[in-house]
Amino acid sequence: MDFTRDESQDAVAEVVVSLLEHDSARDLALWPALVDSGLLALPLPEEHGGDGMGLLEVSTLLTELATDAVAVPALSTLGFGVLPLVGHAGDDLAAKVFPAVAEGAILTAALHEPGAPFVAEPQTKAVADGDSVRINGRKIAVPYARQAQWILVPTDRGIAVVDGDANGITRTESPSSTGAPEYSVSFDDTVIPAGQLLDIPLEDLHRIALATLGAVADGLLKGVLALTSEHLRTRQQFGRPLAEFQAVAQEIADVYVVSRTLQVAATSANWSLAATRDAGGGGKDTARVDDDLDVLAFCVASELPAAMQRCHHLHGGIGVDVTHPLHRYYSQAKDIARWLGGASFRLDRLGARCTSI
Repeated sequence: MDFTRDESQDAVAEVVVSLLEHDSARDLALWPALVDSGLLALPLPEEHGGDGMGLLEVSTLLTELATDAVAVPALSTLGFGVLPLVGHAGDDLAAKVFPAVAEGAILTAALHEPGAPFVAEPQTKAVADGDSVRINGRKIAVPYARQAQWILVPTDRGIAVVDGDANGITRTESPSSTGAPEYSVSFDDTVIPAGQLLDIPLEDLHRIALATLGAVADGLLKGVLALTSEHLRTRQQFGRPLAEFQAVAQEIADVYVVSRTLQVAATSANWSLAATRDAGGGGKDTARVDDDLDVLAFCVASELPAAMQRCHHLHGGIGVDVTHPLHRYYSQAKDIARWLGGASFRLDRLGARCTSI
């Protein structure tokens, strides 16, 4: 297997790096520049003005943004929204959603229910009512739910694409480590057109979400490793750079090992999922993808926050200063680990997979 980026992925990375070099914003203020750069059109079908690229290019985009701890809705829009819809959205829905994304529309997905991260059997109900469908249920930890023009909502009858301004939606803001918008969302007889209830396998939505979350985690750890290494190189104590102290060198070496391990796990999972999707595979291919994704999810949930904590320790008091960029990495890592359900949940999932083989 050769995980080396191809020309299209290299081109995506170069555009992102150039954009971040010329724009200092690292939050929603950067969104218009992302729109103008054309990066949001990467996975959109060519017939809707997009570039027709896939998971690997999107993951490259997300990794490069995360390397600078950029907090924009690229993950929710492209990873949770666009990629699952490509190939499944009907002509009318596609013509409505995809061009809007190219112009900056935000998408998101409601992946979690109370007590059930990445819920496998949604309790949210979809009931047909003539040419429409009524949605009832509650979701939690939905990023950008108030800002999103469309929300992908797993139900007992498929994935509902709910308009953000539809009736019967109640959004209650919930705290996040980054302070980025996140909500609990209730649907009370929310009406959508019947054509917006899609037969997308829930497992596919989860696979893409896990792969793109892993790409973000890879970028976050890569970025914080570079940030901490530079701090240790330049910060002096007792007349010597911190990096020259043996204990410090050992700690940053541990972070490096975790970063490389996470990069391999994320790259392998994204590569295998992309290859399987392109080939229309199933059976053993799908089982292998799920193995890779479960390993990735556990690696992120267990190792990413711990590595961030070690980097925080190596920064000393400066690490708690909000004017220093470290907190942007650490807070995103904490939110990602929470979305995944935590290390124990992911270890149980991985253990169940091992015992079922």
